[in-house]
Amino acid sequence: MKEKTKVFVITGFLGSGKTTLVKRILHSSSDLSKTIVLVNEFGKVGIDGDLIRQTAAADVVELSSGCICCTLKTDMIQTLRMLRYDYSPRRIIIEATGVADPLAIIEALQEPLLSSQFSLEKTITVLDSDFWEAREGFGTVFASQLRHGDIILLNKIDTVDPEQIPDFLKEIREEAPKARIIPSLHCNIDPDIFWAESDNSFPDRPEPSLFQPYDPGKDAYSQGAGFEPGGAETQGFTTFSFETPDPLDEKSFTEFLRTVPLELFRIKGPVRFAGQTRMLNFVGGKTEWLDWPENPPTCLAFIGWDVAEEAILEKVKACLAR
Repeated sequence: MKEKTKVFVITGFLGSGKTTLVKRILHSSSDLSKTIVLVNEFGKVGIDGDLIRQTAAADVVELSSGCICCTLKTDMIQTLRMLRYDYSPRRIIIEATGVADPLAIIEALQEPLLSSQFSLEKTITVLDSDFWEAREGFGTVFASQLRHGDIILLNKIDTVDPEQIPDFLKEIREEAPKARIIPSLHCNIDPDIFWAESDNSFPDRPEPSLFQPYDPGKDAYSQGAGFEPGGAETQGFTTFSFETPDPLDEKSFTEFLRTVPLELFRIKGPVRFAGQTRMLNFVGGKTEWLDWPENPPTCLAFIGWDVAEEAILEKVKACLAR
């Protein structure tokens, strides 16, 4: 293989929901060709591997009887090299055990034996909301998982007082200012957030689903995982959209994005400014823009948790060019 194999590391403390996230990604992604899931289990029985195998169209490889980032570091390097030689995968998902320090995995991927063949795309940290207030008791591994997360899913938000969620999001932002922070139930996440490269978050042309709000409350997979029937609002999530053929003032809209509350974690779609339209990908407090060759009207999808829809839309309308 001339191209490097892309590696996605999923980390998070015990019971946070990592396996649920892997199953969701495998369930919702249409193209899993040349994708391998590497499951690390601390113990002799790889239960997570069995659960994932029920969902996966991809190959599942398990490392058992140790931690991927300590006792089995050498085995991990050997296994990754073997997988590349035998399967030539385009991408590998590593689900690390809950007691793994992702820094050791990151450092292993930087070893000369791997760095020429593998590229770390992103680290996704799954954080159990119920653990947050007691985080000081979980030690340095918990802190490292948070610190090295490119994406942090504040998962299981239904287990805490809803009024605590905004405070949790702000506190996590202070601890991990560079991460994208997304509140979730059952690890709901846009597949394109998981797979997208940081410098190419959208395809060259919009897919039919690009402008459809991803609705965690109406997610069919979550329904099967135990969600009660009903709309997004019944779970605390809010989805809405904004469309206009009129151009927005770029300076005003950029300022609006700087003031978006963390509870509004997803804004996606084309934004028409004077003379050009740009594609916006706003995730968990971080903004990415992509130049767009065509000039469609502004069509934005919003996803938030317990946000005031009317207030947000009024702020967007105030950005219309005068």
